[in-house]
Parts: sequence; structure tokens; C-alpha cells
Amino acid sequence: MDTFLAGKNAVVTGGARGIGLAIAQALAAAGAGVAICARSQENIDSALTQLTGTSKSKVVAKVADVRDSTEVSRFFEQVDRELGQLDIVVNNAGVGIFKSAAELTVEEWRKTLDTNLSGVFYCCKEALHRFRNRGGYIINISSLAGKNAFAGGAAYNASKFGLNGLSEAIMLDHRNENVKVSYILPGSVATDFSSNSGGEKWKIAPADIAEIVLMLLKTPARTLISIVEVRPSKPGK
Repeated sequence: MDTFLAGKNAVVTGGARGIGLAIAQALAAAGAGVAICARSQENIDSALTQLTGTSKSKVVAKVADVRDSTEVSRFFEQVDRELGQLDIVVNNAGVGIFKSAAELTVEEWRKTLDTNLSGVFYCCKEALHRFRNRGGYIINISSLAGKNAFAGGAAYNASKFGLNGLSEAIMLDHRNENVKVSYILPGSVATDFSSNSGGEKWKIAPADIAEIVLMLLKTPARTLISIVEVRPSKPGK
């Protein structure tokens, strides 16, 4: 196993299942210390068992809701205490509520935007404070829904279109401070993210997204891959 991240530390939000867990496992296997957060203690406990059972890397796991900036700050403070210097942040936490604009409730709108967009901003702000004098890498997990609107996607589309713009702006703000920012736009991934998701073999696997994260982290310091679009090679019908 290529442990090219030995001595590095990474945060993965929404790291207890699906894409986030796959990314956390890949980072740990590559030698990084890994900190994950999620909203469910049950999911955190399960993920911690999996991560510590398959890797010798140090793992930190904490219940935290990225919608709450105070909880985000406390999570990053725990990472400081238990892992030390932070090098990588992968913003993966997200929700999907799919209804027409007329049917969407205000609470559902806020939950989606607060998780998928504001939560990313809170985590990026914490990361940038730590990266300012030495650099680091932020990788945001967006979606092809961030460039392709669809019926029933009012809140989700808005959050992901916004996330793409936020990612670009942060990159431009801090690229001269040795801070890299990339965002990944997956298509259909085999997770339980939405009611339409499932384990169909034609879909992208969470591990495929994790491999892309590792690819980005292996890119030479002089080079930045800003955007990665990824689709199933043979979409289902």
C-alpha cells in the first residue's frame, strides 16, 4: 500500500457512511491520520470500528452537525488536540430533499442549504485559519446537479450550484497562500443518499470517488485540478 500521506492529517465531514466513509478509509490506508464527523452516534461508532479495524492510522470520530458553526468549531478544536497539524479537509456532508419548489417547505430548504452550502463554508473557514501560514488542501464533494438543474431539485440544485461558486471563490482568494481547492462533481453513486439510490452495478462506487480524492492529493504542488466531473461509464436505463 502506498502510504504517501504518512505524517498528514485529514478531516472528512459526513465520514461515517457512503462516499465519506470510503474517502476516510482511503486516506487512512494511505497513511493519514483521519478525523470524521457525522450527526448520528450510531453511524459514528460503526465507522470508527471499520476504520480502526482496517488501518493503523490514528482516527478521531465525533458527532457534529455541520449546520451549526459552533459544533464545527468544537470538532476542529478536537482535531487540533488529538491529531495536531491539519493538512486536508474533505467536505462531504450533504443531504438531498427532492420536491418541487411549491411542495418544498421552508424547513427543508434551510436544512439543504445549511448542510450543503453553509456547512461547507464553516468547515472551510476553520481550515483556512489553520492553513494560512503553511498551506493545505480543501476538496469539496459537489454533484453534477451543481451544473445541471432538474425537476424536483430546487433546494439541492441551489445548494450545489452555490457550492461550486464557493469553491471557485475560495480557490481564487487563497491560491497564493499554498492552499489548493478542488471540487468533485459525481453523477449517480451507489449509496443510500436518496430514495432513488441503490446498489446497481452501473453506478459509480463510493470507492471510485475516494480514488479521485487520492489522485488529487498526489498532484504535484505546481499543478491544481480545480474541477473533476465523473459519470458512470455505462449509465443504467
